[in-house]
Amino acid sequence: MTAYLVGAGPGDAGLMTARSLELIARADVILYDRLIPDGALAGARADAELVDVGKVGAGAQVSQKTTNELLLRHARAGRDVVRLKGGDPFVFGRGGEEAQLLRAAGLDFEVVPGVTAGVAAAAYAGIPVTQRGISAAVAFVTGHEDPAKPDTLIDWPALAAFPGTLVFYMGVRSLRRIAERLVAGGRPASQPVAVVQRGTFADQRTVAGTLADIAQRAADAGVRAPAITVVGQVAALAEEIAWFERGPLAGRSVAVTRARAQASPLAARFRALGASVVEAPAIRIEPIAATLPDLAAFDLLCVTSPNGARRLLECCRDARELHGPAIAAIGPGTADALRERGVVADIVPERAVAESLVDALADRPARRVLIARAERAREVLPDALRDRGADVEILALYRTVAQPLDERARAGALGADYLTFTSASAVRFFCEAAGPGAWGADPQIVSIGPITSEALRERGLEPHVEASEHTPDGLVAAVVAAARAR
Repeated sequence: MTAYLVGAGPGDAGLMTARSLELIARADVILYDRLIPDGALAGARADAELVDVGKVGAGAQVSQKTTNELLLRHARAGRDVVRLKGGDPFVFGRGGEEAQLLRAAGLDFEVVPGVTAGVAAAAYAGIPVTQRGISAAVAFVTGHEDPAKPDTLIDWPALAAFPGTLVFYMGVRSLRRIAERLVAGGRPASQPVAVVQRGTFADQRTVAGTLADIAQRAADAGVRAPAITVVGQVAALAEEIAWFERGPLAGRSVAVTRARAQASPLAARFRALGASVVEAPAIRIEPIAATLPDLAAFDLLCVTSPNGARRLLECCRDARELHGPAIAAIGPGTADALRERGVVADIVPERAVAESLVDALADRPARRVLIARAERAREVLPDALRDRGADVEILALYRTVAQPLDERARAGALGADYLTFTSASAVRFFCEAAGPGAWGADPQIVSIGPITSEALRERGLEPHVEASEHTPDGLVAAVVAAARAR
């Protein structure tokens, strides 16, 4: 077995490398920092051991000694262990030291580089760290070291004279002293500076100034770690080519409570619009072993959810096995899930509720009906069809079960600007996991449709927004409309 020192990139999950995702998916143990991208662990195995060994500024700390002990213990036990770090493991991290530790212990390891914040955060702020005619060199510097201490490793006069861009990591608390040292060494006080907080995360923000005033501007803006500071003429280009902090959900946070396999694509849509996303899956989908009956015996096949559509098609060797009965999908989202595998539904009501499907089938009498659905579901559709004289058979394909919600996900979801629900089961299990009296943060509650809204009201929670189109796209559109209206 091998230990892997893996860079997760600066914050945007889309910047994670294919190799990092591959290793996360197969790891037995993941020792991760707090500054990894949101959703970085979504692909981890359900039985993987996930250990938070993060260190953030002056907050709660996990010692490097403890991290080293965990790394060695799991590697020696023959487990695949991923040491997952924000950014790149060899750029202002402890990756080199951990590699030395593993080599001294005679253990195999692999280093997986990651996109480093000094380049990526600057780029997301519209700052190229080099630019023809402006800067032909770039230097990366730790800002965490106190410039005033006598044993500093930084040659400040040489750094001030460096003919190019300076990028400081982790220097927010030392920003005033950094600026003073650079000016004292000969850098013009008027030189442009930009501080990029939480670069490439959806809530990224940039504070611009000069060496003379950047410390005060950053303090007035309440800038906190993590942040990088770019010093040089290229910093002024942000005003011209900034592109990232402009989405309709920029500066807003959205919590996604649906099952993890479905949450990640929905989260990606919100992030693409500028939102900071909290993935707080309160449910997971558990397949039920099922055998597809002979469909030639049925006039009508009803599929009542996207999960049911996917499970139904998993039970088929080929989509052509569904040839025969008319196919009814409960709404556009379920029809889309069928269409992804080449099956076009014959009947699709606009509203994704059983009552609408009952109405849509009023002129389509059926003698024998198969309903593909969850183990537990509302009986509106089968009862209505039986009342019309149909012989109805239920094919249970999956069950929805609770997914444990850790405190970090719980607090993040309840503190979000928008808390989204895509099913009644997500409402039920999230409320159980969140506990009583948990809604003091008062997020805007967003429901995908009437059944989900009804489940919220049963628990005394009135949705602030209900999607008019009961699909993930409709949910996203509803959140965007709500954000624009605020």
